[in-house]
Amino acid sequence: MLELRPSCEHCNKPLPPASTDAMICSFECTFCRDCVALLQDVCPNCGGGFTPRPVRPARDWKNRNTVSQHPATTQVTHRPVDLAAHAALVARVNGRVPAER
Repeated sequence: MLELRPSCEHCNKPLPPASTDAMICSFECTFCRDCVALLQDVCPNCGGGFTPRPVRPARDWKNRNTVSQHPATTQVTHRPVDLAAHAALVARVNGRVPAER
């Protein structure tokens, strides 16, 4: 189950569970849309791409699968990106789309 991390790893902007601004990579690294643009859609932790993070339902539509029954994590992962080092990673990715990395 997704952790739904509470903030952007780079800028620490709050990303509550219902946020449509949250983006994740396949390892659940979590960044806001502004930082994903800054990072050129290259995850600084794994080199993968980003996709919008799903929003867990607030209402119980079926089987108690709600954010209240399965809450987001409260553990903050704040690791500001070294943008100079990240530029080298972006250069190695060399314009490849996420599916080709």
